[in-house]
Amino acid sequence: MIDPQDGTSTPPGYGKVTHGPRGGLPRGDLFSPGCPTRWLLDRIGDKWTSMAIKVLADSHPVEVRFSELRRRMPGISQKMLSQTLRRLGADSLIERRVEATVPPSVYYSLTPLGLSLDQPLAGLREWAELHVSEIESR
Repeated sequence: MIDPQDGTSTPPGYGKVTHGPRGGLPRGDLFSPGCPTRWLLDRIGDKWTSMAIKVLADSHPVEVRFSELRRRMPGISQKMLSQTLRRLGADSLIERRVEATVPPSVYYSLTPLGLSLDQPLAGLREWAELHVSEIESR
């Protein structure tokens, strides 16, 4: 329930959130450990997640095999790629399909939710490329 005095509420498992105009979508307190935005940034904010989303988005709607993902993500270990893909699957950002061959062929693709993450991450990559020299020089 939204507090009419300050426009906030405290959902179970989260810190106090502020609601947008007319009770719209909740906005978290980024400084609270229970903030939904903070939680989500922890889930998607690492370099391997961003790279996996980018590779899969560039290939969309074609599925990508595990070995091809690893080849297109230089520096990632098999274990780290497996963990990253497992986490993305648990968060409903990717789908996994296994073909019963010997050895099994495993394919990955973005869900509509995962595909919707590509544009925000592209904006972050663009900002980084524009400003990396300013940050490196300090």
